[in-house]
Amino acid sequence: MDLSVVVPTLNGRDRLAACLDALAAHAPETEVIVVNGPSADGTTGMVRDRDDVDVLVEISERTVNVARNAGIEVSTGETVALVDYDNRIGESWTDGVAAGLDRGDAVTGPVRPAEATGGRTDPDGDGITDGGNGGAESEDETGPERRRIAGRDVTYFAGGNVAFRREVLRDLDGFDEYLHTGGARDAAHRLASMDHAIAWDADLACAKESPTPTAADGGRTARDWEWKYRALAYRLLKNYGLRPTVVGRTTKHAVTDAVSVARDVVRGEVTPSDWAANGRDVLLGIVGGSSDGMVARARDRGPARNPNGLSKRADRAVAKYDRRE
Repeated sequence: MDLSVVVPTLNGRDRLAACLDALAAHAPETEVIVVNGPSADGTTGMVRDRDDVDVLVEISERTVNVARNAGIEVSTGETVALVDYDNRIGESWTDGVAAGLDRGDAVTGPVRPAEATGGRTDPDGDGITDGGNGGAESEDETGPERRRIAGRDVTYFAGGNVAFRREVLRDLDGFDEYLHTGGARDAAHRLASMDHAIAWDADLACAKESPTPTAADGGRTARDWEWKYRALAYRLLKNYGLRPTVVGRTTKHAVTDAVSVARDVVRGEVTPSDWAANGRDVLLGIVGGSSDGMVARARDRGPARNPNGLSKRADRAVAKYDRRE
C-alpha cells in the first residue's frame, strides 16, 4: 500500500516522539510527514534528529487545518492518512486502512484514551456535534457517529485518525482553513454531499496520550466559546444555506450550553459575569460565523464548498526539511 501519514503538531514534543515511535514500529514502510508550528519546545530538533521522518514542514500558523493541508500538499502516497501527534497507532492499524478503503473512499476508527480500554474522544476539540445531540462528535467501539441533516446522511470521522484516497482529498480540496476548529466535521458534510463513503474499521485504532502536568500546551487551549459557535454556524450555513433546521440546531446547542453553565453558576463554579460574557461570545460567534458561512457558500458553489482550501494558497510553509531530496 502506497501510504503517506501526515502528523500535525504544536508544542507536543514528547507525545509526538511516542507517535513517531509507533509509526516506525507498526508502519515502517510509510512516508511520514510532520507539520510543526510554531512550536517552542524543541520539536524541530527532535524531529530532524530522527531518520524515520521523511519530511518536516515548518509553518507559522497555529491552526490544525492549515497544518493538515500543508502535509497533504507535500505527500506523495495514493493513500493519505492523518494522525494526531498525541495518538499512537496499534499493530493492526495499517490492516485497518487497507480493509476500510476496500469498502469506502475514506476510513476512520476508534481513538481510545491510552490509560483506558474504551471511551469517546473529541477529534476537533470543540466539544460540539452538528447532529444536535449535545455530545462530542466522535467514535465509539461500535462505529462512527452518523446524522441525517437536510436530507443528507453524514458520517463523522476522527480528524486525528483517518485515511483517504488521494482523489477524495482532491475532490474536497483539503480542509477549510477558515476554521480554527471543526475542520473534520466540515469535511464530513462535504464528503456526504459528494456521495463519498466513509468506512469504519476497528483495527484502525489509536491510543491517545494525555499531557503530563509539566508538558507544553500542545496547541490545545481552554474552550473558546466564540470560535465554537462561529465554526458551527459557518459550516452549517456554508454547506446547507439558511434553513430552519440549521437555525434550530444552532439554537439548541446554545440553549443547552447556557443551561449547563447556569448550573455551574448555581454551584459557585462560575461567576454570573462569566456566564454573561460567555453568552456574549456565543452570540458574536453565531452572527460572525453565519455571515462568513453565507459568503463562503456564495464564493464556492461547487461540490467542494471550500473557498479556503488546499489549492487556494502556496505560502503555508516557512521551512521544509525533506529527506527524499
